[in-house]
Amino acid sequence: MNLHNLKNTPGAKHRRKRVGRGESSGLGRTAGRGNKGQMSRSGATRRPLHEGGQMPLIRRVPKRGFTSHNRVEYDALNIGEAARLVSGEITPEALRLAGRVDGRKPVKILSVGELSEARTVKAHAFSAAARAKIEQAGGVCEVLLI
Repeated sequence: MNLHNLKNTPGAKHRRKRVGRGESSGLGRTAGRGNKGQMSRSGATRRPLHEGGQMPLIRRVPKRGFTSHNRVEYDALNIGEAARLVSGEITPEALRLAGRVDGRKPVKILSVGELSEARTVKAHAFSAAARAKIEQAGGVCEVLLI
């Protein structure tokens, strides 16, 4: 098989529909648009999500709560996993090099897992239980600015 021998399978290519070219073409007069109505007119479009006068879904569903614009979204990481991934000082840069965080979000350390030795942990936030575990193991928690 060569490139010059390749052909489309039968029915893969269609001729363009030439509408409004006389009655005998089968697509003359109304040109396949039917009779009257919004979509028979030139330039006709329907607004997306328009429900034809029915009360729209977005207005039928009750609204609850709100999203704070000041919310900070953290890359959460358990202390046990951080200790396993990084030897020595645990920092966001070291975690990024280990491939655990992408470096775009601030890092928060959570308390799941164990810390067997005294380690310095630098992060943007700590849970209270994680801070207690690190300090109980003789380590130090350093809070970085976001």
